[in-house]
Amino acid sequence: MPKCVVTGATGHIGNVLIRELVQKGYEVKAFVLEGEDITFLQELPIEFAYGDVRKIETLKQAFKGAEIVFHLAGIIEIGSTNKKLMREVNIQGTKNVLQACKEEKVKKLIYTSSVHAIKEEPKGTVMTETKTFSSELVKGSYAKTKAEATKYLLENATEMPEVIITHPSGVIGPYEYIPSNLGRLVIDCANKKIGAYLDGGYNFVDVRDVADGIIKAAEKGKAGECYILAGSYVSVKDLMKMIEDITHVKAPKFKIARWFAFATGFLSEIYYKIRKQKPLFTSYAVYTLGTNSNFSIEKAKKELGYQPRNIKETLKDTIEWFKKQGKIIEK
Repeated sequence: MPKCVVTGATGHIGNVLIRELVQKGYEVKAFVLEGEDITFLQELPIEFAYGDVRKIETLKQAFKGAEIVFHLAGIIEIGSTNKKLMREVNIQGTKNVLQACKEEKVKKLIYTSSVHAIKEEPKGTVMTETKTFSSELVKGSYAKTKAEATKYLLENATEMPEVIITHPSGVIGPYEYIPSNLGRLVIDCANKKIGAYLDGGYNFVDVRDVADGIIKAAEKGKAGECYILAGSYVSVKDLMKMIEDITHVKAPKFKIARWFAFATGFLSEIYYKIRKQKPLFTSYAVYTLGTNSNFSIEKAKKELGYQPRNIKETLKDTIEWFKKQGKIIEK
């Protein structure tokens, strides 16, 4: 099987992707930051390379002899994070990855972008893959950096490496060692630490299905093409009701209007920053819950054989995994 490198190896998608690759027999090298916690990857038969996507020499060293690079490294914080650092990592880092792939003669570069990079269409419209990306067409710092990086790769791709883009929606699932906002929502809801729910919802997809879709993109995807790896739309209310059905912990009944949550989101971020905790809902997260997330996966199904599982199965497995990690306490 091919030799491959995974950047962003310790992230949620990254570490699940590595597990899937190992299971399929790939030779895997995990590209990680110096000092990053890799304990949950050390049990796997993989190699480690230390570096920073902002330093091209470390990328070139890591990519030597690789046939495929899976580029996932990026800052995905949806709060008021360091915008300069986000641009350096998400945009310049991606440019560096492409250049290093060219110099080291890597055959394929599979870039994990995001559905946030795709221009939102009016509600009621089904959104499909596009080749038009611009930071001016999307909202939010994260979305803008992903759109710009995606545009750069498509415009600067050559015969080697072949560039293929994947666009996951809201990722959820087991093996989330550092809980995201969504992971924290599942944990807090199961631990009865949430007193209300937000109006709105989004398109959620199992992390294992995303990892499988990324591998299928490498094996079956066409050069220069984009593939949406989404799941299904679930409202926050229904998500919490599913968690209640699985854990038998009563879901909150009180609904908070999105306009109120959005108006107070910035203050919430400051509060949680002082407490050194990750906020459940930032202003951008609240905004996202009201957007159109009706994404088509027909192209990925037809060309890659992509088939996401039911969200109920995902939640059940996620809750069980968080219990084993001691993050959800059984009553």
